Amino acid sequence: MARIPTEAEVLQWISDNPTKTSKRDIAKAFGIKGAARIDLKRVLKQLEADGHLQKRKRSYSDPDSLPPVTVVQILPDTGDGDVFARPLEWSGEGDFPKVLMQLRDKDGALGPGDRALVRLQAVKGEDTHVYEGRVIRAIQSTSQRILGIYRSAAEGGRIVPIDKKADRDWFVPSKDAADARDGELVEAEQTSPKKRMGSPRARVIARLGDPSAPKAVSLIAIHEHGIPDQFPDDVIVEAEAQDPATLDDGRVDLRDMPLCTIDPADARDHDDACFAHSDDDPSNTGGHVVWVAIADVAHHVRSGSALDREARKRGNSSYFPDRVVPMLPDRLSGDLCSLHEDVERACVAVRMRFDKDGNKIDHKFVRGLMKSVASLNYEEVQAAIDGEISDRVAPFMDDVVRPLYAAYDALTKAREKRQPLALDLPERRIELSDTGEVTSVNFKDRLDAHRLIEEFMVLANVAAAETLIAKKQSLLFRVHEEPSVEKLEALRETALASGYNLAKGQVLKTAHLNQLLNAAAGTENSELINMSTLRSMTQAYYNRENFGHFGLALRAYAHFTSPIRRYADLIVHRALVSAHGWGDDGLTLEDEIDLDETATHISETERRSMLAERDTTDRYLAAFLNDRVGGVFQGRISGIAKFGVFAKLDETGADGLILMRSLGREYFEYDADAQLLRGTETGQVVMLGQRVEVKLAEAAPVTGGLTFELVSIEDRKVARSSGGRGKGFRRKANSARKKSAKTKRKVVRKRR
Repeated sequence: MARIPTEAEVLQWISDNPTKTSKRDIAKAFGIKGAARIDLKRVLKQLEADGHLQKRKRSYSDPDSLPPVTVVQILPDTGDGDVFARPLEWSGEGDFPKVLMQLRDKDGALGPGDRALVRLQAVKGEDTHVYEGRVIRAIQSTSQRILGIYRSAAEGGRIVPIDKKADRDWFVPSKDAADARDGELVEAEQTSPKKRMGSPRARVIARLGDPSAPKAVSLIAIHEHGIPDQFPDDVIVEAEAQDPATLDDGRVDLRDMPLCTIDPADARDHDDACFAHSDDDPSNTGGHVVWVAIADVAHHVRSGSALDREARKRGNSSYFPDRVVPMLPDRLSGDLCSLHEDVERACVAVRMRFDKDGNKIDHKFVRGLMKSVASLNYEEVQAAIDGEISDRVAPFMDDVVRPLYAAYDALTKAREKRQPLALDLPERRIELSDTGEVTSVNFKDRLDAHRLIEEFMVLANVAAAETLIAKKQSLLFRVHEEPSVEKLEALRETALASGYNLAKGQVLKTAHLNQLLNAAAGTENSELINMSTLRSMTQAYYNRENFGHFGLALRAYAHFTSPIRRYADLIVHRALVSAHGWGDDGLTLEDEIDLDETATHISETERRSMLAERDTTDRYLAAFLNDRVGGVFQGRISGIAKFGVFAKLDETGADGLILMRSLGREYFEYDADAQLLRGTETGQVVMLGQRVEVKLAEAAPVTGGLTFELVSIEDRKVARSSGGRGKGFRRKANSARKKSAKTKRKVVRKRR
């Protein structure tokens, strides 16, 4: 009879033979047969109970070591060129062992979060890693991330997703719950495929705290959209080591020029300053000189540095009502790169000359050192120019404020001639208490002070693009292409249905759209036409090729004026440094090679931030309206879908869903091309911009969802269904389609 091995002998065998760890392999190795297998099983059970072994299906392994072949996930870049990974399956004590990846050219690029099947080799005497891994094959990431509320149960728990579009909960086994508490906000990842029946499985990877806490609203969006909100240690160290720039860097001395910043009252950084005066050139009588100075971020954030890699990864800053997730650490964004009052700061400035009608004569860029004379806000500057001069603004009226407005008046003439798209869509402002609760929702005022700074920034951006084109220097353009034929046709139909005309058969210009907007201005159709025009526009993006900017009616446009919060602007600053030969901190060869990839990446991060900011606003609005469920509100139809319509409330600008069953007793067919719903019995049309009265049926602060019940549309009360889907809904589909076809083109059009 074969001798039963000791526990130590079994452990040594498994360590020496990691690919032969099944009970059958162990029995064969020690010559154990027949009934003796029962005794071997007892030894293995004891080792498992003591924590020395872990059973995985039919094999055993040391829980404090990894199998020779396993799946790993690539960790974030450490900044020193090495690529590390973590094992997806780890049940040992302490932190997971790090794997240093030995990548070959044929392995392709592996980025943070990517997964790969690797062959491991244990190493000793290394401080940074325990294993080295070679890629067998990359694994396409199909693991879904879930953000939701954890609900505990007898055996594990479930996660209720906060995503409004989620259609089911996720089951979390007890071992994968990470000690999450009932009602806690958690981030999890999928561990099994979605099933048609039953709940898919997930593993909690982060506990985020109380979801009802007011300041958790933006945190939810940050995690949901994967926005990096913590700076790595090496980035912080690099930022803290920066020193202010001096004139020794060969800069132009602009410290005596009365440049000032004009920003929102709650601005946390100041990256642009302006100054204007009359042109003293006799050949330009009545003309103006405008200076725009921008923080010289390129001086502090050099290509390839830890700061640069992190800034590129983020792409831009993200702004929420209660916080900012900056692109750069506060040492730069709030200090060295912020043009604070009466503090010397490095800048890149452009001097632009305009004639009395606002037409540009020439421009010139310099790299300088400036000192802002004042940090003013829009409201106090506008109040001063309107006659209410505060003690704070009074010292700057004659030399700073009035010359700025004089130049702006001239520039307005050229702007009107250029005819950029003149959409009039109010912007919401959410006011929060110190604890993060919504106290009010208002619409921001659009002042001439806003328009003045906006126009100066646009012209500075144009100057940057023109200079770099002339110097044949690579850069990133801000591109906005004209609307597609399909979207333009949808806008034309909406305009016709409202009694307006958008002519066909001509090259579309913004002037044509402005004629439409002006015709609707001040009428009940103004918001409809503005919304429909906005929907017809394409998404702006970054590209190394120049395709023009349709919305601004400009042939060349580049972002130059906000390098603190946009990586695209930092690229343009480096391009200007290289083009003028100002130093060795310009655009590198690697930067130029990667421009296409950078353009795609930062266009995506920009959209990511926009979605996160919008979702945060939706959640704050839902929380604000939660106490008013059952109330009746006035609004307009803002969106049409196959499953219902969306309404925007006049009071807060909040969007909510009106379900199809709330529209009335008849069946409504969806016309995607015309963006409307049409009743099959009455021919009633539900379309964008119509006035509605709605009852708030549900407000869900966690998801940001609002559900409305329709009370009236265009002052006509809606017939309520008696419980089922109504007579119109019960008719056969083909009968409904026949009747709909007869009325499909019978849209009532107002004649002017």
